[in-house]
Amino acid sequence: MEAMQELAKNFFDAVEKGDTTALKTYYAPNAEIWHNTDEAIQTPDDNVATLEGFVKRIRDRKYTDRRVHVFPGGFVQQHTLTGVRTADNVPVRLVCCIVCQVKDGRITRLDEYFDSAAVAKFRA
Repeated sequence: MEAMQELAKNFFDAVEKGDTTALKTYYAPNAEIWHNTDEAIQTPDDNVATLEGFVKRIRDRKYTDRRVHVFPGGFVQQHTLTGVRTADNVPVRLVCCIVCQVKDGRITRLDEYFDSAAVAKFRA
């Protein structure tokens, strides 16, 4: 249980810091990353590229209100992501729910749920 909570913390800390190199180490090589807004499945490399763009567009990233619930073979994290768009200095906020399946200490599948209208504000 502690190892799963530590994995969740370290994974989201890496995103918060913009450390996409570290982020990739938390994924299994054949991991699948799915987002409810487009229902497409990304590879770890695709997801890292997406997050690199996110890091460039959003500064002062913070994951607040982190609530981690461990289950056999994974965890669910609910959180609020805040930041500031670099293009216009507008604060943004996104409430998320992430479900991760884990094997041998690495994420094998990540399902991300959030409001598409709120995501649009991040991309504006």
